[in-house]
Order: sequence, then structure tokens, then C-alpha cells
Amino acid sequence: MPQRLYSCTPSRLNGWLECRRRYRFTYLDRPAPSKGPPWAHNSVGLSVHNALAAWWREPYERRTPETAGALLTNAWIDEGFRDREQSLSWRERAREMVTGYTRTLDPAADPVGVERTVATRTSVIAVSGRVDRLDRRGDELVVVDYKTGRRPLTADDARSSLALAVYAVAASRMLRLPCRRVELHHLPTASVAAWEHTEESLARHLRRAEEVALEASRADDRYREWAASRRDVSAGRRTGGRSDGVRTPPAVPPEIDAEFPPNPGPLCPWCDYRRHCPEGQAAAPARQPWDGLADG
Repeated sequence: MPQRLYSCTPSRLNGWLECRRRYRFTYLDRPAPSKGPPWAHNSVGLSVHNALAAWWREPYERRTPETAGALLTNAWIDEGFRDREQSLSWRERAREMVTGYTRTLDPAADPVGVERTVATRTSVIAVSGRVDRLDRRGDELVVVDYKTGRRPLTADDARSSLALAVYAVAASRMLRLPCRRVELHHLPTASVAAWEHTEESLARHLRRAEEVALEASRADDRYREWAASRRDVSAGRRTGGRSDGVRTPPAVPPEIDAEFPPNPGPLCPWCDYRRHCPEGQAAAPARQPWDGLADG
């Protein structure tokens, strides 16, 4: 029988690499366990991404820094902040980010794609993902990814990113143009971290994606076989539902749990599923939803 392709995104592959228990909670348990509260730094990032995407969709004559600022203000996501004062302060900082960044852009240089989905297949995976921006510079494509985190980025971040490499391969195959350059645009520092891949380095990333997919696919199959054997169990017992409405993970047997071990470490305080993971809770103290902001 032909091998079924593993359908995935770069986020799913990275999820497997970072923590297999969180991967199970995210992609396999249904209904998915309840998440914790929203994070303020995610609200900032999504607000900025949405404003920049909307800016490129404006008519050419309206692509001004002032428009970018207005788009950010009007679509601000007010979730996860300590209080309204902190939210308003960060809305202003985010507005300055997008107005300053759009001053560096040529409004007439229409991208090939904004928030564009790209996809490709190999003999192992069917992978797809959404690129923040896809530029055409000369006869080549460039993958652009916006970043709003507190940590400045380096060329090594761009070089080692599995997601950016996969996007480059997929974009090149879809649009039949070379795509080797990937860029991380860090708005808080107004800096660009870039890497020029070779065909060999892109192929290495794609092979790595296939290796991860094979590992995850085998574990997925074992989980689904177990889940299928439990279909005669009532939904409430299977999902471990509680009277307070919190959805908890199903009580999987040890042999299945062993396929998805936790990876306790510095990312645990930021995990959406920390409440369901004793090892994660023991790894580090809990974080407040606004602790990911640069000013804490």
C-alpha cells in the first residue's frame, strides 16, 4: 500500500520537536483540553501582523505611515494585559512600530503575496503554511516574516528556521521562481535578520521536516488506534470533562502517554496547556499573561 502523506504545517512540526505532550494536546486530543488565558504579547504580535497585512491591501495612495497607525489602532486586540492603562500604552508602542516600519517600505512595490498560503509535497509530507509577505526582487522571491518579540534576532535565527526554509521551497515550486532568501523583520528594533539559502541547505531542511513527520506520524497512528478502540466509551468519560467547564485531556494508557512525553524546560511557563501538565508546573513558576511584554 502507498504511504499516506503526513499533512502538516511548520508549526505542527516544530510543536513535535518542542514538546510532544503539548503536541498531543494541540493536534490529537478531541475536544482539545482547555487553554490558559490569552497572552498579551500574542495580542501585540497579531495586531501588528493584521495592520501590516491590511496596509498592503489599501489602494496605493493610502499606503502611508498614518494609515498604518490608524489600522493598528482600529483593530487593536485588547487581551491579556494587566489593565487598560497597560493595553493603551502598548497600543501606542505598536502603532509606533508599524508607522516607523512602513516608512521604510516602498508603497508602490506590491508584494507577490500578503498572508499567502504556500504548499508543497514530497514522498513523505504534504506541508503548507501562511507567509507574512512574499516579495519579488528581480527574478527571485524573498520570504519575509514579521517579528515583534522582545529578543533581537540574528542571521542564525533566519538560517536555522525550519518554517522559513519550507516556505521558500513551497513558494519556489508554486510560483516557479527561485526563492532562497529568507528575512526576519524585527519591528521593535527596526532590524532585518536575513539568510541566503543554497539549494543544498533548503534540501537539508526539507529532509529534516520529513524525518520529524515520520516520527510524529507513527505516534499519531498509535494514538488514533487507541482512540478508535475507545469509541464505545461515553464522551464525558473519554474527555475527562469537569463540572466547571474546563476540558481536561483524556486518561490515556501508559503506552500511549509514553509516545508523547513532556519536555520540561524554560518554555513551560508560557505553555497554553500548563494547567494539564504536572511536569510543566514543576519546571518553573507560572507567568502572568503580560509577562512576555518587554516591560513585564
